[in-house]
Amino acid sequence: MLLVIGVYIVAGNLVNGAGGGGRALAKGAVPAAYRDLVQRWGNLCPAISPALLAAQLYQESGFNPDAQSPAAAQGIAQFIPGTWATHGVDGDGDGDRDVWDPKDAIPSAASYDCALAGYVEDVPGDATENMLAAYNAGAYAVIKYGGVPPYKETQNYVQTITSLQTSFAAPAGRVAPSEQAAAAIHYAQSKLGTPYLWGGNGTPDQGGRFDCSGLTKAAYESVGITLPRVANDQYNAGPHPGRDELLPGDLVFFSTDPTNSRAIDHVGIYVGGGYMIDAPYTGAVIRFDPIDTRKYFGATRVTADGAKALPTGV
Repeated sequence: MLLVIGVYIVAGNLVNGAGGGGRALAKGAVPAAYRDLVQRWGNLCPAISPALLAAQLYQESGFNPDAQSPAAAQGIAQFIPGTWATHGVDGDGDGDRDVWDPKDAIPSAASYDCALAGYVEDVPGDATENMLAAYNAGAYAVIKYGGVPPYKETQNYVQTITSLQTSFAAPAGRVAPSEQAAAAIHYAQSKLGTPYLWGGNGTPDQGGRFDCSGLTKAAYESVGITLPRVANDQYNAGPHPGRDELLPGDLVFFSTDPTNSRAIDHVGIYVGGGYMIDAPYTGAVIRFDPIDTRKYFGATRVTADGAKALPTGV
């Protein structure tokens, strides 16, 4: 109870202006409406970061404030009613705690993480991994086993969130090249001239045709990496090199909204020299196109761990 009270006190300090800083979020990875909240509350305690908090929100709801699961989990942070009753905070200081309001739910998610970190602070090992394990399996299990418990589900959850947070953090240095890039490009090149098909996955019944994300998914699937089906989720499959750091094999993304990766509507595979291979639109064929257009959003260097961490549906 004292810990929960302490979290509320810290939360109140943040509402009144404390907090902020920490490692920057990747461009547009968090929708603009929530970016400042995630950046601010992601620094509530040392066990979390803005990128890790973003990874949890994306994993839980895909940043959908209206999400509701069959298990009655609610809102952008997917709190179940009992947990919300104990750990929900009035993040915006308006006098109520509304699980459907991201201005309350995002601060509450950070506060809950920090409360769990406090419960297991004396357990050996990595504080963040122990906190994530407590989120999944309960603090008692982490204390009992002296760290991440030997539960496959819990171990997978810890690995998933720690891998996924990389795609929400602005790279601290140059991003390592992808080992699978050349083979993915080779696959895409083999499809040059193929007519575009909306929803196309390249299957025989579709005449081997693709849409943009169907092509990129198939290209990386040919080297053993499974990407999500839609472009805006593919953006989260690894770290994000800058425009001047692009390498062949990077996925390049396009959007009408430069502040929100959830609005991405096109993707291609970079081949160098300012060009990509892409399946552009109905009536066109898979071809080379320039990437430097007004809709250019950013790039992702696909990694096996990053792709594996992505939820199957958000």
